[in-house]
Amino acid sequence: MTAAVIRKSRLQNLVEGFALTAIFQSFPSFAAASLLLKLAGNHDLVGDPGVAIFVISASLCHAALASTLGAKFPSLCKTVYEPIFFDGRLSLSDKITEWRTQPVASLQLVTIVMMMSVLAVVFASMG
Repeated sequence: MTAAVIRKSRLQNLVEGFALTAIFQSFPSFAAASLLLKLAGNHDLVGDPGVAIFVISASLCHAALASTLGAKFPSLCKTVYEPIFFDGRLSLSDKITEWRTQPVASLQLVTIVMMMSVLAVVFASMG
């Protein structure tokens, strides 16, 4: 963490927190869900922009709910809300670094990587 206190507006901090929540917590989950739907043979989302629209809109909705409800009910939303993402004293890179070094976040990242790897192997083997 840097020694100097970073000055940023409340809006900038909220946008950073929302974006980090959407990118690191919501997007991988919904991308994996769409891969599982495709693997299961569901053709509703398959096609032109269907999957991308689903993943992006679901990620944004999830991040919006996690950001608003997580701040109000931290004990109920402890798995979907990361307070570090909304810490106004940290820069964007410091927020990511602080989050990455937590054991829970590390486990979450490893789980996502393994799940995506298994799904990629399954899809590649399906021909």
